[in-house]
This record gives sequence, C-alpha cells and structure tokens, in this order.
Amino acid sequence: MRKPPLRKSLGQHHLVSGALTRPLVDFLAPSSADLERVLEIGPGGGVLTAELLATGARVLGWELDPGWAVHLRRALPDPRLSLVVGDALQIAWDRLPPPTLVAGNLPYNVATAILEDLLPHHASVPRAAFLVQREVAERIVATPGTDAYGSFSVLVAAWSRPRLLGRVKPGSFRPPPKVDSAFVGLELHPPPLPAAEIPAFVAFVRQAFAQRRKTLRNGLAAAWGRERAAAALAAAGIPEKARAEELGLQEFLAIFDRGSV
Repeated sequence: MRKPPLRKSLGQHHLVSGALTRPLVDFLAPSSADLERVLEIGPGGGVLTAELLATGARVLGWELDPGWAVHLRRALPDPRLSLVVGDALQIAWDRLPPPTLVAGNLPYNVATAILEDLLPHHASVPRAAFLVQREVAERIVATPGTDAYGSFSVLVAAWSRPRLLGRVKPGSFRPPPKVDSAFVGLELHPPPLPAAEIPAFVAFVRQAFAQRRKTLRNGLAAAWGRERAAAALAAAGIPEKARAEELGLQEFLAIFDRGSV
C-alpha cells in the first residue's frame, strides 16, 4: 500500500516501530474495562494506533492530514478505530465522554499549545501520554532551580503529576528529526484553586517569569505595583530577593493568595 508523503510543514515525523511506544502504552494502561477509550492525536501511519488497539482499547484518531487519515483507515480496518480529520487545536475537550485517555506523537510546533488546552480537563481525562521534543518534555517535568523550569512547568504541576517515561533518538523516526524526543506521562487532577481564580493565577505565574533576570518582587511590580508585590512576598514568607525559578507551585499559590487580598 503506497503511503502519502510526509509533509515538513506539518512537522510529520513517524515512529518506525510499535515497540518504541511501549513506555507510553504501559503508562496509559488502557486495557481495563472503564478506561478503554483513547483519543490519539496525530495517528499518522498508525504505529501507536496499532499498539493501542492491541490492548483492547477503542481509539479515536484525530488526524490533520486527510491523506494519512485515508491511509490509516485502509491499513487498520478495525471497527474499534474511528477517525476525525481535523486540527487538534480545535478539539472540544469538555465534550469528551469521561473517562477518555489521550495519547499522541505531537508536532513540535504545537505541543505546548495542545497541552495547555488539555490540562484543565481532568474531569474527562484521567491520564495522558505524549511523544514530544525532548526540550518540551524537560520543561514539563522541570523542578525549581533547573534550567528548564519556567511558567509552563508551574502550570503543568497545577493540573497534573508529570513523569518522564523515556527518551527517543532521531533514528527512531522517519524522517529523522534534528533533535531528540521523549515520552511524558501526565496524571491529571483538579487544580488547587477555584475555577474562577484560575485565569488570574495563570496570568500571575506568567508575569512572574516574564523577566527572569529580575527578582520576583521586581517582576511582579509591573502588574501589582512595588508595595503590593513586596507585601505579598513578605506575607507568604518569601525572601525579597527570591527569583521565580527558585519557587515551586506551593510558593506561587501562597504569593497569589496574599497578593489577591
């Protein structure tokens, strides 16, 4: 069966072997009766799809490229596989029937955006696992004081427990990308704040990291004013010379709580 061309503009790099996906499949564990539904983003040639189907899961493939969607339907004529041709950035996460697991080999240029869209939907998605650029994976699992740690790391921690599942070399793809990749797993959970406060908390965290060379007090002063920023840090027990990359989720929650009074 002739395969469609791989399009560089869509960031298409397909895994060459289903065995490579074992860390992702083992983390999702979609074989139990109540967790057998999987939404797969970017199934492409179906390497991961076939492994998910082999567990007994029902798979909904969300594929942007119509040519690959047609190929996948012909290559895997399994009644448990459904396909949607569409952009993963347009997925209506709040309409997924719970529980739905989520997986995918995410294009490097949209991986972060897809994850940010998914994270708030713990009520529908208990677990998710992805193959992403290694740099993105390191940001997802980063802890305070590490080079990769930033606002995205804090927000991921607010909605999930992330785990690095394994690294993948360029030679494991067709065509090989120029960078290493990695599998990451996420156990989603409710955020530590009421839904109405989440947008303000997200803006606060991003403001905190907006100027990494500055102390957190000076970084927050642009949005809160110097007096409010200093008072919030003091009330939360954070040293005035602390920087955003030194603090974990609980410290940010404490500062946000004191600064919102």
